[in-house]
Amino acid sequence: MKENSTKAFLMDLQTRITQGIEALDDKSFLVDHWRKPQGETLQGEGITKILEDGSVFERAGCGFSHVTGPSLPPSATQHRPELAGLPFEAMGVSLVFHPRNPHVPTVHMNVRSIQVKDRQGQVVSWYGGGLDLTPIYGYEEDAIHFHKICRDAVQPFGNDLYPRFKTWCDEYFYLKHRNEPRGIGGIFYDWLDSARTGGSWDQDFAFTRDVGETFLSIYPELVRRNMHKSWTEADVEEQLVRRGRYVEFNLLYDRGTIFGLKTGGNVDSILSSLPPTVQ
Repeated sequence: MKENSTKAFLMDLQTRITQGIEALDDKSFLVDHWRKPQGETLQGEGITKILEDGSVFERAGCGFSHVTGPSLPPSATQHRPELAGLPFEAMGVSLVFHPRNPHVPTVHMNVRSIQVKDRQGQVVSWYGGGLDLTPIYGYEEDAIHFHKICRDAVQPFGNDLYPRFKTWCDEYFYLKHRNEPRGIGGIFYDWLDSARTGGSWDQDFAFTRDVGETFLSIYPELVRRNMHKSWTEADVEEQLVRRGRYVEFNLLYDRGTIFGLKTGGNVDSILSSLPPTVQ
């Protein structure tokens, strides 16, 4: 029942997000229904949606996946290393949108659920995800509004969550080799398993659902605020350099990318987060 509710929410979220982006652009998403058949290391299915070369987005990738595998990689078990190497089930929605206009911010969002049966036969499950913004040119009013919306979404679940998840985001989306942040942050969380501390699965599901709804409420608005602003060749040059930093982070540090590649996931879907052109 829990897995069915999560899957239905994730598939509906992907649909609503891509429909919202199509309403802003003149292109439609191309849809790839993929399947990893039995006999392969990773089994399962997914839906990858890619919008290429639109008037508003150069590339917008939004993927849903539901997979099972024989060995959970260490990149997913930093807080519970004893679960590394055990069979797992994972499902989630992940997106990265790269706008054409340098004044429209790049955005990332993902929500996911992972379930493992430990060596004592007990089921361990948790949620993770978040959303963060990477402007090429920062507008203070946009940044304040974005963080306020994130704070207001988290606030009903506990006063301590927003400061903790904002700090986690700032620390996670950081390019250590360049000593600089990837963007202006947002919220990031993992190992959300309230049942271990007296809470409930329903509470964690509601929180994860609100993260998805928060994305829908804020990002299209930020796009509309900035999509008609004029730009110069110098603006594009800066955009390409910042995109290069984005690629560096995704390939060196991003746990979702590493998880997907190490478990034998759908490569085209995993790497759809990369921008089409960079410097």
